[in-house]
Amino acid sequence: MIKYQSYIICTSPRSGSTLLCKLLTATGKTGNPNSHFHVPEIASWIKDYGILVENYESEQDILMAIFTAAKKRGTSLSDLFGLRLQRGSFLFFMEKMKVLYPGLSSDLKRIKTAFGNTLFIYLTRENKLDQAVSFVKAEQTGLWHLAPDGTELERLSEPQPIFYDEIEIKRRFDEFTLFDQEWKLWFEKEGIEPLKVTYDELSVNPKAVLSEILIKLGVGQSMVKGIDVPVAKLADGINQEWTERFLRRGKYS
Repeated sequence: MIKYQSYIICTSPRSGSTLLCKLLTATGKTGNPNSHFHVPEIASWIKDYGILVENYESEQDILMAIFTAAKKRGTSLSDLFGLRLQRGSFLFFMEKMKVLYPGLSSDLKRIKTAFGNTLFIYLTRENKLDQAVSFVKAEQTGLWHLAPDGTELERLSEPQPIFYDEIEIKRRFDEFTLFDQEWKLWFEKEGIEPLKVTYDELSVNPKAVLSEILIKLGVGQSMVKGIDVPVAKLADGINQEWTERFLRRGKYS
């Protein structure tokens, strides 16, 4: 029996969320989880969902149309709505939730009103240096995800030479550390006990993690064996070289 109407993957970049979203989509029973509100800008949401603003009288009406369209996209043909929520866009998302539901007193109440009973999945990469290096390298190369056969799944810019950037690695290390702290403080403030999933657990045994989530959601697991892992690791010798170089400089703090 399904225990929830929705789930939200609370995360930050380079934590394995693309792999997890693709696994959940592949079940056919857990919606189409993605960053449906990724860009923290209402104009981007309007464009993404094809909303004709002239048809609505207020920002609240426009937001209701956006959220209705997002729920349809994130539910697909299943009974569950899935959402990946990056910490970097979280505050803007919740500001607009307040506009949508001004009479409610907490973030959790607004989320439940919008999406029903919600499971929160806290997906974190505990090694923040590896996370920072991965992010900086992806930004430089333009390549964010590979398929298991080596073909490109997601490229955001053309290939270019890469270089060790200690300042940017440290900046991202601090940013991702802060994101984790902010998630934990928010869970505590809202009285939420999320299902915690780590990058290491997911990368080592993705099907076991998927099964755990399906059990928590109350969804059958019979389809898990037939699901192929859809994403390959991008880490290589360059990641290791940058990590070791950073550690030698004593910046890992």
